[in-house]
Amino acid sequence: MSPDRRGPLVVAHRGASAARPEHTLAAYELALEQGADGLECDVRLTRDGHLVCVHDRRVDRTSSGTGLVSEMTLQHLNALDFGTDGEPAGLLTLAELITLVLDFRDRPTKLFIETKHPVRYGGLVESKLLAELSRFGLSAPASASHSRAVVMSFSASAVWRVRRAAPLLPTVLLGEASRYLGGGAATTVGATAVGPSIKSLREHPELVDRAAASGRATYCWTVDEREDVELCRDLGVGWIATNHPGRTKEWLAR
Repeated sequence: MSPDRRGPLVVAHRGASAARPEHTLAAYELALEQGADGLECDVRLTRDGHLVCVHDRRVDRTSSGTGLVSEMTLQHLNALDFGTDGEPAGLLTLAELITLVLDFRDRPTKLFIETKHPVRYGGLVESKLLAELSRFGLSAPASASHSRAVVMSFSASAVWRVRRAAPLLPTVLLGEASRYLGGGAATTVGATAVGPSIKSLREHPELVDRAAASGRATYCWTVDEREDVELCRDLGVGWIATNHPGRTKEWLAR
């Protein structure tokens, strides 16, 4: 997960989510069109064991339905509309998103997958995720830098589970700066990168150098303002997640 020396690489946060409904195929297709270097998604398990791309515990905010993702079957979720008025969209499964990334031939694009915790299924989420990555041939890359998938979580135990089961997969320990300013938490769980919010990075700009000193990249979220994009570039952040991938790429190109 090495950063590009030309500046931060741009990760589309839930797709080009400022322009299209988040976590929809349309959002990710637009992000690829706009030149995103990576795509970010959140995954949750359905009641019948499928990994789906949904951020919240409930579907109320992002769909036409109501209820907990963990209590719904894939069939139930597929009946809901995750689009907007006049632009309907179906649920996106992780398998469908992986397929989109692997079929995109214009440039190698990484997929940044965040597992949500706490959840009722606990570590089963990581087990299912690693099985899915294995099915697509992504769980054992030749090296971390060549990996097409990166696993992220705010849960240190989740990151540790992934590192222990798939040691070559890059991992990001997400969270506030106080958790890993010294690199201790990231070292303990074997994270290959730290993932502060842009707010934390503004307050602790030294975090990037501290991470680099311990051999770790920095992934910063969610970077939508021009001054924050420039801050990340000046500090040497490797990856920035943004809801505006096209606009962010243009700013960095200038």
